[in-house]
Amino acid sequence: MRIDVVSIFPTIFDALEVSLLGKARQSGLLDVAVHDLRDYTHDRHRTVDDTPYGGGAGMVMKPEPWGEALDDIVGGAAERPVIVFPSPAGERFTQSIARELSAAPHLVFGCGRYEGIDERVFDYAAELGDVRLLSLGDYVLNGGEVAVMAMVEAIGRLVPGVVGNPESLVEESHEDGLLEYPSFTKPAVWREREVPPILLSGNHGAVASWRREQQIERTRLRRPDLLAD
Repeated sequence: MRIDVVSIFPTIFDALEVSLLGKARQSGLLDVAVHDLRDYTHDRHRTVDDTPYGGGAGMVMKPEPWGEALDDIVGGAAERPVIVFPSPAGERFTQSIARELSAAPHLVFGCGRYEGIDERVFDYAAELGDVRLLSLGDYVLNGGEVAVMAMVEAIGRLVPGVVGNPESLVEESHEDGLLEYPSFTKPAVWREREVPPILLSGNHGAVASWRREQQIERTRLRRPDLLAD
């Protein structure tokens, strides 16, 4: 999978060099390139923002640098990429969307800042690829970088080969619409707290039933909205 990220703070994404995603980049499973939006400006101040038409507080990211960045990254591509812009006005990012995007051969992420990106950029991007505006939740961040980091990790770990044991992905929270069951390890008793006896029984069928019950109960208590869905 190829992943391109456009940001005015490219060094934030140095964190992608560590852990499983870093190993995936080294092995060639993920080809990640981070681009500085200011490299596509032509004034000595490397300006990427300006005042909004119609007035109002804050600044808006100019369309020209974004257009040149997209032309450079996407122009002439054999396949249309999926172009993702994090936005509090976007569709909620979920595990199912992460799995969907993990099958895409090329993802481009655009990190907005200030009061957002000139709306015309999204229209232009739709001529080059399939545009998705995605939100991590009903809150506002200072910029898209943190959201893109979360999305890249959620998507990247689903690419075949990135996680060593693919079975570990099957029973995670949200994979089947429920939260994951609680996990325990040695010792069997820790600070007077015991591991549930069923997990020590060796009865795999009973363990599976207990875990399913725990998934449903945990979801009912913590995320009843998921059961409604």
